[in-house]
Amino acid sequence: MPDSDKPRPNQADATRPDGSESTSQPPGLERVAPWRHGPWTVLTRQEMYRDPWVSLVRDNVLRPDGNPGTYCVVTLKPGVTVLALDQDNHVHLTQEFHYGVGRVTLEAVSGGCDGDEQPLVTAQRELREELGLRAGTWTHLGTVDPFTANVVSPTQLYLAEDLELGTAQPEGTEVIERIVISLEEAVERVFRSEISHAPSCEAILRTAWRRR
Repeated sequence: MPDSDKPRPNQADATRPDGSESTSQPPGLERVAPWRHGPWTVLTRQEMYRDPWVSLVRDNVLRPDGNPGTYCVVTLKPGVTVLALDQDNHVHLTQEFHYGVGRVTLEAVSGGCDGDEQPLVTAQRELREELGLRAGTWTHLGTVDPFTANVVSPTQLYLAEDLELGTAQPEGTEVIERIVISLEEAVERVFRSEISHAPSCEAILRTAWRRR
């Protein structure tokens, strides 16, 4: 990105509606020199919320049509989704109530990277914690962006094989049941929308495509 297009730190005070300068600015407001973001121009950026898992920023922008507006973006910590496949061509999935959608869902193992933890290390940890499985063979299946308009949530996909079953160690927020079904049935459940978690669908379909 050219230097002229990069965001700049606070370089100007806020301006009052009457055009006069103000030395104060709303909490969390980051003043930036206008910078191009694709066909958009970002004027200011304000962080509205942050916790260890998610952040929300609101930009004051000039839209591609030149009109002023705002745009909000949610950023989640980078994560992984792991499809565990055994020697009988069966996949090991999680069945768990998920707070956001408010229902029990069937998914591959998923979780977020802690700090600067490498995605493969996260994948190995999550598989062990959620299902008590260790894998001797790991294959990276690629990356997906579950939603691109206003959510940043890059997810690395892995296929785990040569499985060894141990004891699960779920977190205090997790009540997980291990469900074992054939890869073929998992594909059918994706097409019937019985498995709707996007990274899990991608991992299942990519694995089935590799095995065709």
